[in-house]
Formats: sequence, C-alpha cells, structure tokens
Amino acid sequence: MGVNYFTDEQVKYLNSNPNVKKASNKAITYHDHFKEHVVNEYNKGRLPRDIFEEAGLCSSILGMTRIEQSAHRFRRQAERFEGFKDTRTTKSGRPLSRELTKDELIEKQNAEIEYLKQEREFLLELQRLEREVIKKSKFKPKKNIKW
Repeated sequence: MGVNYFTDEQVKYLNSNPNVKKASNKAITYHDHFKEHVVNEYNKGRLPRDIFEEAGLCSSILGMTRIEQSAHRFRRQAERFEGFKDTRTTKSGRPLSRELTKDELIEKQNAEIEYLKQEREFLLELQRLEREVIKKSKFKPKKNIKW
C-alpha cells in the first residue's frame, strides 16, 4: 500500500458521494455504474480527471495517480468476462470459517458439477483428437524409397 491515506473528513466526504460504494482511510470502492460511466466517457475521448471531477471526486483529495490508475483498472475490468463485478470475495482462495447454508452448499455443488461436466467434455474431445492423429499416422501411405 502507499503512504497516501485519507483523513477522517475526506473519508466522510467520499462516503457521501453517490458514486462511492465504500471509502476507508486506505482505499475506495466505487459503484459499478460509475466504473461503466468512466469507461464510456473515456472511450469518447474525455480525460479521467475531468470525469472524476464532474462526478464530485476532487483530484486534490484523490490525487492524479489514483485517478489514472483507477481509470486504467476500470478499462481492464470492462474487458473481463466478469465485467465490473468485484471478484475479491469469490476468488480469495481462503477456506470459509463459517458453515455454509443449505442454499450456498447447493449452489457450490452445482458449480462444481458444471465444472466437472466441462472438464469431462474437454478430456473426451482430447482423446478423440489423439485417436484421430494416431489413426492418420498408422494409415499414412509410405513414400517409395529408392535406394
């Protein structure tokens, strides 16, 4: 992390902005609609600083580096399959410390079943392709070799 922390007054100001989901002394989480707005406006040729200023997020509080990096991160997120969805909670790799509810357990098992089905289809296709290559190499006509 950097050394540019927000004061309590700045955190209060940032949390009052409708484009900010949550702000702490160290970080800001923006709403998805704001991220999408930033990407759309940037693609129209506007500068990130102008977009943030128009949204009520002062560059004097955020700093130009944070604004530029946020805009860059939003553009990368827009290209992902998940889009702007926050994936930090779903891909942390840490085991849950609480018991899953029945609905959560069913959802997790359904996702695992779908993954295994796709993996099985992939392996079957790979086996088919390997058999095809072997078959072609066995029946490949040999060239007449003249000594």
